[in-house]
Amino acid sequence: MVAWYFDLVSPFAYLALPNVERLAARHPVRFRPVVLGAILSHWGGLGPAEIAPKRLHTYRLCQFLADRAGVPFRFPPAHPFRSLDALRGLAAVEEPEAGAVRAAFEHIWARGGDPAALPGSADPDAKARLRGWTAEAVAAGVFGVPSLVVAGKVFWGLDAMPMAEAFQRNPALFATGEMQRLDRLPFGAPRADASRAGAEQGGSGQAGAEQAGVEQAGVDRRG
Repeated sequence: MVAWYFDLVSPFAYLALPNVERLAARHPVRFRPVVLGAILSHWGGLGPAEIAPKRLHTYRLCQFLADRAGVPFRFPPAHPFRSLDALRGLAAVEEPEAGAVRAAFEHIWARGGDPAALPGSADPDAKARLRGWTAEAVAAGVFGVPSLVVAGKVFWGLDAMPMAEAFQRNPALFATGEMQRLDRLPFGAPRADASRAGAEQGGSGQAGAEQAGVEQAGVDRRG
């Protein structure tokens, strides 16, 4: 099973979408909207927009990559923004269609539209589905978006798409040579504060996502 986890707040997810669509033309791909804020909270991470010097650098990089690829690209009126309602709108169906996902991304990132103008959903099933997909992503080891999960392996970010495609062609990619050695590479010298944070967090993926409040955490913590 191949699943693509994304949050509409991520410009990198929009830029990765053409790669995912090409992959979906060859293999079934499940499109899974998730709440990035809850994922970041679970792992104790920050989004690029939450680190002041990194914010503008990230925005410039996205614009540069889009211009170089010839992809229509315009930032929305403000960023980060609340994507929760639009994510619930996509989660209103059991299997979000690629066309609906593209339409939402294009409204925000191709035309610079207001995310609040996208259809939402107050359906309890949509809310539960979004929570479930977010917890599912955390349990799979997803730590950011966009992330493609192929045969249990997580491929994070726009720049990991070629590696994901290579893994699909050769499932033994990580089982030989230096790739295999990476599975056993010892952890060197952790920062003291990071070590404490990791020890305090603990818990399973499902429990961690629920503890983060999934949707509530996603409102304010965006990358």
